[in-house]
Amino acid sequence: MCGITGLVNVRRQPVPRLDRALTVMGDLLAHRGPDGAGTWRSPAGEVGFAHRRLSIIDLSATGAQPMRGENGAVVVHNGEIYNYRELRQALAGHWRFAGSSDTETILAAYARYGAACVDHLRGMFAFAIWDGTRLFCARDRFGIKPLYYVQVGDLFAFASEAKALLPLLPAIATDADAFAEYVTFQFPLGDRTLFADIKQLMPGHTLTVENGTIRIARYWDVAYEIDYRHDAPYFQRRLTELLDQSIDLHLRADVEVGSYLSGGVDSSLIAILASRHSAANDKAFHGKFTEPAGYDESAYAAIAAAAAGKTLFQTAITPADFAAEIERVIYHLDYPIAGPGSFPQYMVAKLAARHVKVVLGGQGGDETFGGYARYLLAYFEQCIRAAIDGTYKNGNFVVTIESIVPNLGVLREYVPLMRQFWQDGLFGPLDQRYLRLIDRSVDAGGEIVWGDLDRARVRAAYAAIFNSVRTVRHESYFDSMTHFDFKTLLPALLHVEDRMSMAHGLESRVPFLDHPLIEFVATVPADVKFKGGQMKHLLKEAYRDAIPAAIAGRRDKMGFPVPLNEWRQGVLSDYVNDLFRSERARTRPFVDAKAVIAGLDGGGRFSRKLWGLLSLEVWYRAFHDRAAHYAGLLDQAA
Repeated sequence: MCGITGLVNVRRQPVPRLDRALTVMGDLLAHRGPDGAGTWRSPAGEVGFAHRRLSIIDLSATGAQPMRGENGAVVVHNGEIYNYRELRQALAGHWRFAGSSDTETILAAYARYGAACVDHLRGMFAFAIWDGTRLFCARDRFGIKPLYYVQVGDLFAFASEAKALLPLLPAIATDADAFAEYVTFQFPLGDRTLFADIKQLMPGHTLTVENGTIRIARYWDVAYEIDYRHDAPYFQRRLTELLDQSIDLHLRADVEVGSYLSGGVDSSLIAILASRHSAANDKAFHGKFTEPAGYDESAYAAIAAAAAGKTLFQTAITPADFAAEIERVIYHLDYPIAGPGSFPQYMVAKLAARHVKVVLGGQGGDETFGGYARYLLAYFEQCIRAAIDGTYKNGNFVVTIESIVPNLGVLREYVPLMRQFWQDGLFGPLDQRYLRLIDRSVDAGGEIVWGDLDRARVRAAYAAIFNSVRTVRHESYFDSMTHFDFKTLLPALLHVEDRMSMAHGLESRVPFLDHPLIEFVATVPADVKFKGGQMKHLLKEAYRDAIPAAIAGRRDKMGFPVPLNEWRQGVLSDYVNDLFRSERARTRPFVDAKAVIAGLDGGGRFSRKLWGLLSLEVWYRAFHDRAAHYAGLLDQAA
């Protein structure tokens, strides 16, 4: 796990002030790699790389980067190639390895397979290779590791975080389309970011700069080719085999590995399985809210820790922590994304980094196995419709009204959402109904100036993903919902996972996101994964003997919500009021400052309106208001 950045002149001309640029960009990524730093530049000065190192595999000097291979190719890599041992054996006859680093296997695979090297990599990664002729970049299949890029004239630059590219921009501006997507979903849908001109390389894609041309290509995607030949016990057995393989690979490290424990099914299972594989994995970490009542899930984390035989370290998160840390959280995020969970995640990562350098988490379980209550709510509506018009045999419906009723207790905490969901009608097209469930902008009144934004484009982009027939070929409503979240929400959550851990020089690993496992789960029929409307049915059945009953049977898991709306009424009142009533807050694009102030007391317990608007204002302060600072960094560099 590291921070990488680099520049190349697409016309193969020397890059002005290359050494200064590499220094500045590397310094902006210093938190990602506290164990070392390095730079490399080509003899002609047309390309250069910078690297910040967090030493996890091969702690010696042979693991340092930028890394130059025996063939002269140079690589900078962020992440882990978990099958590096197997790759070393397969490539031993084609490459003379200088060390034991997983990064060197990328160089060897590229020398052997060229751009197809990515097909042989199993892990989380973002890397760039200069082979003397072209720049080749790649990002892992799920977007666990980030890679941003920008082109300014003939200069192409990339980095692990968008902030490292800001000194190269002629100005810092907001991307209107990304902004519209953010206020709708709290994440962008495609390659845009909230920074105009800065894009992200999408998961499962490669990027090549050669002969003055930039080419982007997809190398992987998940396809829902449903397996109707096997029964539920087979799927359960195969799931345990593949998840065990993934856990074993994710424990490969030359340093100690710990675990996050939220108190939910996913992180609990990962922690328990990791302990079965390695007794050295004996530390777990949890963050809890002790005020107000109703947010403390530490009792469930303690149950999971006991089942895993781990020592549980906890941190109590307070409103004073929020006021003290929120600006650092948004700074490290680069731009606000995916809801308020980033704040407690930052606090738990801060705790974990005091004890370990690597931590395992349960990210990906909800999107893969169907863990969101909104799936149940959407199906409940469709079951009512199916019961009325007799369309139970339609492939969109994998449960009956009789089987789903016993599971509806999960929706107890979602009554306000249900009222909102049904207030504008019932039984519309499936894509429109699901959009109604996930559209965060309905919570905002006149705070957003939609006349300056293209709302129709946002809805069209959403529909194109939700209604995809290229990947969800055997359509079911369940697969369409989970596929949309897998392609959009999950990368946003992984953005948070990466930034909040790397803010403290901590590597976060996500064993559910191993591509053989994901490819397998995509073949499982929806009525096996979501039997009777039971969320995560397949996962819970496969690991019935591993997951503590108190956790498997939970109906109140909240997903790390932040009591921000309660805090706003109390100790954070002055902080929030001062933030939005400032002169600067009144000048933000696409936001009506008067409407924001008038609506501060609106929103229910789990409303994200306050978070969405507050984090935007903090983002504007962190980057837009400091545009002169970033513009001057190249001149200030020694």
